[in-house]
Formats: sequence, structure tokens, C-alpha cells
Amino acid sequence: MANYIELNAVIEDAELAEIVVAELAEYPFESFAQEPSMLKAYIQQTAMADCMDQVNAMLDGYGVTQRRYVQIESQNWNALWESNFEEVLVADRVAIRAPFHAPHPELGSLDIVIMPKMSFGTGHHSTTRLMVEMLLGMDVEGRKGLDMGSGTGVLAILAAKLGAAQVDAVDIDDMADESCRENALTNGVAERVCPILGDVRSVAARSYDFIVANINRNILLRDMPAYVATLTEGGVLVMSGFLEEDIEAITQRAESLGLSAGRSKSDGGWVALEFVK
Repeated sequence: MANYIELNAVIEDAELAEIVVAELAEYPFESFAQEPSMLKAYIQQTAMADCMDQVNAMLDGYGVTQRRYVQIESQNWNALWESNFEEVLVADRVAIRAPFHAPHPELGSLDIVIMPKMSFGTGHHSTTRLMVEMLLGMDVEGRKGLDMGSGTGVLAILAAKLGAAQVDAVDIDDMADESCRENALTNGVAERVCPILGDVRSVAARSYDFIVANINRNILLRDMPAYVATLTEGGVLVMSGFLEEDIEAITQRAESLGLSAGRSKSDGGWVALEFVK
């Protein structure tokens, strides 16, 4: 397994921290953790070597000069992540927690257990919470869905627990794929959550009633035509992973592809947008 680098950046302003996360997401950073006055970002050591100069230049441009890079050996990663992992409650309806947290029987099947590993989608980031809220407002009962950039599989798992007949969970990272498989099994939805290791091309011949894509602005703009091609008439596309300043670009792209704008939610400068075919 690969060794990882932990970037520790001192950022006092919470809004600036969110912007820096969006910028870092354009590089091969795989996970983020935000603490008071501190942003932590994780990337494979080999990938860091290829982009460190660009990352440093970007951070300097935002005035983030207090930072350091720490090497984390792979065998120590899970212990580190677990020590920083707190459960998340969304809209008082969905709990996203680790196995070592106390269960929430009052939430029924929406008490979701995610084993903390190096995969995006633990519920701590605003975009994941926004997507959870959007899914709670959708009718997915008996429908087939796609979770693009699925990470831990939390959104696919939630959709299945909300009654979706099948959800394909697609991610390009092999650790995310493994994590999604384990989490689907843990949550009792392995028969309806189908992890796929690959990118949007791996589902080009399929069709979906709903698609959730929590990735980043550039990938969404690039791959949106492929999403639309697989979406059934009347199908719903929900996207997040971008900031309020990106709403116009995302909306223009969606409308140019024949989609109609629906609901929207925002949190700390981050946005989730819904479109209907």
C-alpha cells in the first residue's frame, strides 16, 4: 500500500478554507479534514511529488504560508483517521458514523455505518451533507440510480436504504471501490449497491432514473453530457462539489444539454444543484 502525505495548513477564515479545499480537489488529494484554524488534506506521496510546486504556488496566492507536509505510512493511516473521525447527523434523519460509535436505533435504517478509510464521503464535508439532504427530498423508491465519484459509497448506500432498486457506485480509485463494497455489505445493501471501478465511460451503455455526482467543477462540466446520455426522460441529476461562484457555469452547461433547473441547497459557500431531463 502507498504512503500518504498529510498537508497541514493554518487557515483562520472558514470561507477561505472551503475555497482552498476546492482548489486542492483539482489535484490528486483524496480526503480532507477541517478543524478550527487548521485544514488537513491527504494525498499519496508519489502524487504529491508531481504537483507540490503547483500546490505551494496556489497556497501562496491565497496567503496560506503557515503549512507543513507530514509523511504518513500506510499502516498508520486507519488509526490516524479513526482518531479524528466523528459521527455526523444530517437533518435529524440520517446518521453517518463509524462502527465504534454508538448506534442510533431511533433512525431505523438511516443509521449508516461507514468504516473510516482513505475515501472521500464520510459526511464531514459540506458537499456530502448537501447531497444527503437532496437525496432525502427525492423519490427514489424502486428506481435505478448512479453515484458518480462514490468514494465510501455513502450516497449509494443511502439511496438504497431509501428504496432504490439498484445503485451503481462508480469511482476511479481502487481503495474507494474496496471501501464501498465493505460499507455496502456492512449496511445490508450489497445486493442493491453495485460498485464499479472506473470512470463515466464504464456506464456509457446503461440508463438511470437518477444520478448523484459529488465530484468537482471541472469534472462535472466535462462529464455532464455523458450523465445526460444515460439519464431517462424525467430523470434527475443532482451535482455538488463546487462553490457558489460556479453556479452560473454549471447551470449554463446543464441547460445547454436540455436539463431544467430544480432545487438547490448551499452550505458555507458550497452548493448542490438539481436538474431534470
